[in-house]
Amino acid sequence: MNNFFNIFIRVLVSTGVAGLCALVVILLYTNAQLPTVNILEEIQLQVPLKIYTADGKLIGEYGEKRRTPIPIKDVPEILKNAILATEDRRFYEHNGVDLRGMARATLHLLASGTKAQGASTITMQVARNFFLTRKKTFGRKLNEVLLAIKIEKELTKDQILELYLNKIYFGKRAYGVQAAAQVYYGTTVDKLDLAQIAMIAGLPQAPSAINPINNPDAALKRRSHVLKRMLHYGFINETEFEQAMNAPIATSYHGRVVDMTAPHVAELARRELVEKFGPDVYTSGFVAYTTVDSRLQNFATHALQDGLLEYDKRHGYRGPVAKLVVGANGAINNTQWADQLRTYPKTAITLPAAVLAVGDNKIQAILPNRQQISVSFDTMRWAKKELTRSRLGPEPQSPRDVVSVGDVIYVEQGKNDWAFSQLPEIEGALVAMHPKNGALLAMVGGFDFNLSHFNRATQSTRQPGSNFKPFVYAAALEHGFTAASIINDAPVVYRDDSGADDAWRPQNDTRRFYGPTRLRVGLTKSRNLVSIRLLQSLGISRALKVIERFGFERRNMPRTLSLALGTATASPLDICTGYAAFANGGYKVNPHIIQRVVDSQDKVVFEANAPTVCPDCQRLVEQEISPFTEEKNAIDELVETPPAPTSDSNANAAKRIISPQTAFIMTSILQDAIQTGTGRMARALNRSDLAGKTGTTNNKMDAWYTGYNQSLVASVWVGFDEPRTVDEYGSQAALPIWMKFMGEALAGVPETRPEQPRGLVTVKIDPSTGLLARPGQSNAIFEIFRQETVPHTAAAQYGGERNAITPHGGSGDTLF
Repeated sequence: MNNFFNIFIRVLVSTGVAGLCALVVILLYTNAQLPTVNILEEIQLQVPLKIYTADGKLIGEYGEKRRTPIPIKDVPEILKNAILATEDRRFYEHNGVDLRGMARATLHLLASGTKAQGASTITMQVARNFFLTRKKTFGRKLNEVLLAIKIEKELTKDQILELYLNKIYFGKRAYGVQAAAQVYYGTTVDKLDLAQIAMIAGLPQAPSAINPINNPDAALKRRSHVLKRMLHYGFINETEFEQAMNAPIATSYHGRVVDMTAPHVAELARRELVEKFGPDVYTSGFVAYTTVDSRLQNFATHALQDGLLEYDKRHGYRGPVAKLVVGANGAINNTQWADQLRTYPKTAITLPAAVLAVGDNKIQAILPNRQQISVSFDTMRWAKKELTRSRLGPEPQSPRDVVSVGDVIYVEQGKNDWAFSQLPEIEGALVAMHPKNGALLAMVGGFDFNLSHFNRATQSTRQPGSNFKPFVYAAALEHGFTAASIINDAPVVYRDDSGADDAWRPQNDTRRFYGPTRLRVGLTKSRNLVSIRLLQSLGISRALKVIERFGFERRNMPRTLSLALGTATASPLDICTGYAAFANGGYKVNPHIIQRVVDSQDKVVFEANAPTVCPDCQRLVEQEISPFTEEKNAIDELVETPPAPTSDSNANAAKRIISPQTAFIMTSILQDAIQTGTGRMARALNRSDLAGKTGTTNNKMDAWYTGYNQSLVASVWVGFDEPRTVDEYGSQAALPIWMKFMGEALAGVPETRPEQPRGLVTVKIDPSTGLLARPGQSNAIFEIFRQETVPHTAAAQYGGERNAITPHGGSGDTLF
């Protein structure tokens, strides 16, 4: 018997020793297979891409996961306590593994046969979330334990807690406590009250099943559990407990919050960033700063929206969007109508509404949020019925002439009241840049991004019409023509070489012809026949070679004389970039919208180095003087100055594409276009430093205006996405938008005047012939010439020779 007992003891001990050895081997092997945890010290959390304006206003956030990392020092103490009370009360006491908690879970397993929550410490959850899967197995639990011990040796408790608070999932794509506060309460963690903190602290257990949006009842129970534990451990007192327990849930989903609305800017920047950095840009925590100024962007947005709404109202009321059903005896189901209104699009400034009642001087309407409003008839007087695009019905005499009960209409909210409106069918774009380096300062690609994501400022290519003529005239000046050269504004007929009967008979928009005309007048008055004959005299090939330098692609320009009337295709950004060369003295700049990109560690990973206008760079570098120290105005200050070049580095100077003399003369002519030409309306801005040109295409399909001073160039396009007549000139549809923007953008900015370059002289000429004025001639005017192109003869007293020249070396004939 004793022998049997001894044998049993030996076997038992041997088995125990073998089991212990096996366990040690398993632990050593498992521990060796685990990843190193020191990477947690420099861990890169998946943080969405954020895009800001140049002055630090958030305009876009992109990425599947919403996460805003927050340092542990910025987490409120009460929030830390709520998390600890719920997830790991002894966090600051154990070494990563809570033996009491594990013992409790083990006893529960032996008693019930099921695994229980509560054994995982915060450190173990960090190990799981960073290194392991969420599948519940004993092997994973062992790995958790070993990793937790390793983590505790590498990191401080606060570092571990910071990782947890920024990594853990809280439901609704919110990762980390800061994102949870934003998603559920639309605020930051430092502004949460106790009830809200308790709600968030309870979510990690089952973030999708018990969040207050998906399951308010379960969320309320979980919040109560958190508050009871906080009270039990002394983190809150009885009064705070009662107040928080009785607080309503009061939560709703809050989308990504931006500081200002500039969706076309944000989307363009996003696309460029993905192209530059790949899809990882959505999770790498990159922060991109655009060149756009928030103040100018707001001006541009309001100018375009207001201008398109005003255009739309000038062309009458198209009628209700829809008709809602009115019940028997005029019964109206307000709730049902409000719900139906949610299916109609809304914009930043217009909302759908349903007419509830029509009175003598106002109407009553309901909004999608069930708010009832009054709309005065004074805001409806514009609503003449649209008969055709150019014909309107009589002015309404009462609201009943415009709407009836059940009509779905659109309204605009004013400061104190509501106004009658409609969604414009017309579209438009506005783009503004600094001519010095092509930095985009404002861009709006359409009436409202919610209606269409299409960016008409960059993606739409349309015929610019007369807005393109300055490039033809600049080519002529580059080849020896002058602002005083005479071209005959007279009828002309062009036939196809094929012998077809069709002939092109271009005309001026006035249907009149004005005879011999100076080039300056031909452009300021936008005379079509002058432009055509000028291009014919210059030669299409020579013109194209110059025009290409402005950035226009030859494949988008016809090889016919219609080029003189702007039948090329271009985007507003293309036109704006081209005009920048007139504003900056003759240099090609590259439009760009991203100024700087930093990573999650605030390290600069990209910095724009755009070619910058610097006429004297080489000379100043040799003298060790910065070429970028001239006095700046408020607009110039918005553009980041490149580092001053030294003799050891080359300044990224913009390339000259036309002579400074040509640029100066073109600006002088385009200033006249405002003072005496098609842009006369812009004189209302009371600035003498503005230059610009209208543009209207055939059948008034597109309306344009592009203008500038030395610090700001802006282009506006107005038209329909599916081309049809706008039935207005550029001076009517586009110029008012440009004026509203430029008036606000340049308010308080001193006037700037380009310095006259060398080689130019100003002389008196006879306005009829372009020749030198006679001594004492009363109607003589001043004109600017290159020294080598000054006329050598004076005008005859009565008729005689005109300055109708063919430039030296030209091949064209004088056109009369």
